[in-house]
Amino acid sequence: MISPRRTTPSLEPLPQLGVRVQRLGLVLEPDGDPAEAGGILNPGATRAPGGELLLYPRCVAEGNVSRIGIVRTQAANRGFEVERLAFALQPEAPYEMRPRGGYGCEDPRVTHVAELGAYVMAYTAVGPDGPRVALAISTDAYRWERMGPVRFPGTATHSGDDKDAAFFPEPVLSPKGKRCLAFYHRPMLHLSSVDGRAAVPMIERMPYEDRESICIAYVPLGPALKDHAKLCNVGETVQVLSPDARWGSIKIGAGTPPVRIALTGGDVWMALFHGVDVVNDGARKPFLRYSAGIVIHDLERPDRVLYRSPEPIMVPESRRERRGVVDNVVFPTGIDPRPDLGERVFDVYYGMGDYSVGAARVSIEPLNT
Repeated sequence: MISPRRTTPSLEPLPQLGVRVQRLGLVLEPDGDPAEAGGILNPGATRAPGGELLLYPRCVAEGNVSRIGIVRTQAANRGFEVERLAFALQPEAPYEMRPRGGYGCEDPRVTHVAELGAYVMAYTAVGPDGPRVALAISTDAYRWERMGPVRFPGTATHSGDDKDAAFFPEPVLSPKGKRCLAFYHRPMLHLSSVDGRAAVPMIERMPYEDRESICIAYVPLGPALKDHAKLCNVGETVQVLSPDARWGSIKIGAGTPPVRIALTGGDVWMALFHGVDVVNDGARKPFLRYSAGIVIHDLERPDRVLYRSPEPIMVPESRRERRGVVDNVVFPTGIDPRPDLGERVFDVYYGMGDYSVGAARVSIEPLNT
């Protein structure tokens, strides 16, 4: 059996990043369709072969039944023009359905993997066994074929619950030196999967490295190239980033898929991730806050973490971020490089208050020396 093993801390003394964040405003909110009655949120993002920007939001219907939409998107007149096209995935497979409510296809992240000649969607399938990482694949970004649930030879949790998967766009080396495709995931603690808020006092007594953390799973490249269904067969998985006393102290998980960027010293992988904290502002009882930060990995060996934001780059500020189905949530899931605006400029699409979708422009300055 293979469980996510822990690495020793791999943060290296890189100089501080210069990060600027500009909120671009609301992108999507429920439009009255019953399929969005509970919110439209947490979108994956990619550019289709024709260059158009597609978002893949989680659409929540009554009973907390989730589908994954396809929305063509472009900026216009200080806002966004959006066109809802179809559903990429609706709950149909046995691992996406259960008799009671609270099931379906949730929180997709979409990555174009050139080596496969395809787009890979990693999403959370909530069915009879609880939340599990599942995959779908597409050659045109519009029509999606299920690959099925990811098969981990072992698990670090009693329940096997797992979320927040997102693929790297290029092959990398695993800790054992094998050429693989890799993806983030977050194995869940059994106590938090039952009742996340009630579990907080117990989590606060746990060592940080035992709390819900970001892992990277590795899929051997050769078999996956021959048969895309083999994308679901994980060979190794390793814990790479844990909660921290500074922020993201309760749990952390992947946000956007990684993107390759050039910084002083060479190319690296950069992604946004989310962290959860208990905040006591003195005005009311303590509350949970979801914020976003940046993580940077070594290009060849992404289990080697080079940088973690010492503080969040985004915390809930606007009304939609602070009040929603779940209050105080900034949850990044989609990233769109903007080379037309600069070498290290990205539009990030994120869930606001577990109800709507916002956008922010993130610019990364060269490392200070």
